[in-house]
Amino acid sequence: MTARHYVSRMRAVYATDLSDAIETAMSSRICLECLERYGVTEIHLVHVTSPNVTTGMPGSDFGKRARKGLDRQRGLLEAEGFDVETHVMRGTPHRRINGLAEQVNANLMIVGSRGKSPLRERFIGGTARNVARTAVRPLLVQRILEDEDGHEVANEHLFQRVLYATDFSENAELAFDQFRHLKRATQEATLVHVAPPERRSDPELVEDAEGRLVELADRLHGMGIEPRTMVREGEAVREILAAEAEVDPTTILMGSRGQSRLRRLLLGSTSEDVTARANSNVLLVPPPGLR
Repeated sequence: MTARHYVSRMRAVYATDLSDAIETAMSSRICLECLERYGVTEIHLVHVTSPNVTTGMPGSDFGKRARKGLDRQRGLLEAEGFDVETHVMRGTPHRRINGLAEQVNANLMIVGSRGKSPLRERFIGGTARNVARTAVRPLLVQRILEDEDGHEVANEHLFQRVLYATDFSENAELAFDQFRHLKRATQEATLVHVAPPERRSDPELVEDAEGRLVELADRLHGMGIEPRTMVREGEAVREILAAEAEVDPTTILMGSRGQSRLRRLLLGSTSEDVTARANSNVLLVPPPGLR
C-alpha cells in the first residue's frame, strides 16, 4: 500500500488503549487499506492515561510501558505506508482525543468499540461513547468483536457498503459530503430516510422524501457508487437499525446532531443510540458549529 501518492495530506487521530482489541484492528491490512482509500496519509496515534496513575513508583512506569506499546503499534501502521506520530497524554480520554484532533486539524478520528449491547457498551466502551457524544471532527467508531478466542474486526472492508441515514438537515448534508472521501472505498450505498410516525399519513411528504433521495442517489452514481434508496416510517433508531439488518452495511454514515457540546453530553440522540446498538462501524459527522 502506498499512502503517499495523494497531493493533499489527510490526517487521522487514532485512539488506542494498547489492548489486543485495538491491535487486532491495526493488524488488519484490509482495514488500513480502507483508510488509505479514504485518503488518510498521516496518523496521530494517541494513548491517554488516567491522571490518577502513579508513574514514579518502582515497577509502575506506565509512561515507559505505554511508549513501548505505542512503538509496536506505530510499526504496524508505518509498515503499511502511513506517516505516524505518537502521543502519550494524561487526563480525560475524550477531552484529550478531541483536543489533539483540533490541534493537528484532523480530518478523521478513529476509536474502537467492543461489545454490541447498550449495557455492555456503556461498561467497556465508555471512551467510545463519550468521544461520539463530543466529537469535533468526523469520527469512525470501529466495531471490534470479542469472544473466548480473542478479538476480530466486525467489518474489515470499512467503507465497502455504506448505509447513509438522513433527515435532510444541514448536518445530514455535511455527512453526505463524506462520500467525496469515500468514493474510492465504497462500492454501494443505501440512502435511508425515516419519516416520523406523525407524518406517515401524508403521502406528499413521503413522495418528497423519495424524490430528494433520488437526487442524492444520482450524485452517488456520478461518483461510481451503486446507490439504493428507501423511505421507512416509524421511530428513527429502530428503523435505522432495521435497515442495517436488511442491507448489511459495513458502515453507517450519519450526522451527529446537537447545538452545543453540553447538550450533546447531557441528552441522548439518534446518532448516539445507533452508535451504541449497531453491529456495523459508524461514521459520525458533527455539526458545523462543533468543528
